[in-house]
Amino acid sequence: MQNLRIPGPTPCPDEVLKSMSRQMINHRGPEFAQILNDVTAKLKQLFQTKNDVFLLTASGTGGLEAAIVNTLSPGDKVLSVSIGAFGERFATIAQQFGAEVIPLRFEWGQASDVDAIRQALKQEPEVKAVLVTHNETSTGVTNDLAKISSVTKEFDKLLLVDAISSLGSIELPVDDWQCDITVTGSQKGWMVPPGLAMVAISDEAWQANAKAKMPRFYWDFAKARSYLEKEQTPWTPAVSIVFALSVSLDMMLKEGLANVIARHARVAKMTRQGIKALGLAIFAEESHASNTVTSIAASDGLDTKKLLKILREEHQIVLGGGQQKLSGKIFRIGHLGWVTEEDIERVLEALAIVLPQAGFGGEKLK
Repeated sequence: MQNLRIPGPTPCPDEVLKSMSRQMINHRGPEFAQILNDVTAKLKQLFQTKNDVFLLTASGTGGLEAAIVNTLSPGDKVLSVSIGAFGERFATIAQQFGAEVIPLRFEWGQASDVDAIRQALKQEPEVKAVLVTHNETSTGVTNDLAKISSVTKEFDKLLLVDAISSLGSIELPVDDWQCDITVTGSQKGWMVPPGLAMVAISDEAWQANAKAKMPRFYWDFAKARSYLEKEQTPWTPAVSIVFALSVSLDMMLKEGLANVIARHARVAKMTRQGIKALGLAIFAEESHASNTVTSIAASDGLDTKKLLKILREEHQIVLGGGQQKLSGKIFRIGHLGWVTEEDIERVLEALAIVLPQAGFGGEKLK
């Protein structure tokens, strides 16, 4: 069996996969209504929110687009806090729909600086919203969202959060941290195949929604709310993925959110320690290293593409490479969702064998 250790899609438990083999049901009927109500209530527990939560049939990126078009109008100023590829994507979506994006970029591998955010908001009082990626999988860094939220609310701005690879795996109490739109995706820590984005909307976001002028049809939160009142979704949902999510949420609640978060922290620590024991260096600023994905710097002659190829073909272990400007410079180990220490032990054991084959240590021999 392949050991899939990328930041998503992530492996799915057997009971989750089995649930997807159910026959289709009427998505406008009472059986689906009961499942939808149940899933929504359980998501609210795991989001730690009393706000509205909706299911969107989409990848996480669809959820990010929904966050933008439901709260903003063309010409609105937004502060984009970016620490990697997915932070840049969030900004690009806003720009595509006509927002005036004020970029606040930080070095890839570093977390954002809260004082810099405060200074940017002082300089741009007309900013309506702050865009932030909680957990940047391209670099393996987790932003201090609690502090970012505090600064954002100090200036009374909307906080739109990409929590695609963090929520359900890393601590994120949506209400306590005053997140206005919070987006996550089924294929990450939720142990479900791709196909659903889950979003939470605050009262402040609804106030913005009433004034927002960006075009929207499929991603209309007002439609989602009116249909949820009828125990339905506006458009045909990914029924099989909802079946799967229903099972995975029960598994997460049985384990307990605190225990899920602690397990991710424990596995991440083990991963980082194991990587350093092999003589490799963590790429991310370790004080903000992610508990869902570890980024490792290539050094000492390591050919990351060769490494990934040998791991995949000879050891059935699939890791992630670097993205965009980090291509060939790092590789990444995903450890979120359905993951245990044993899964990472297999990865570390295989790395010990494959690293020399992929050139690691070669520079020392020259």
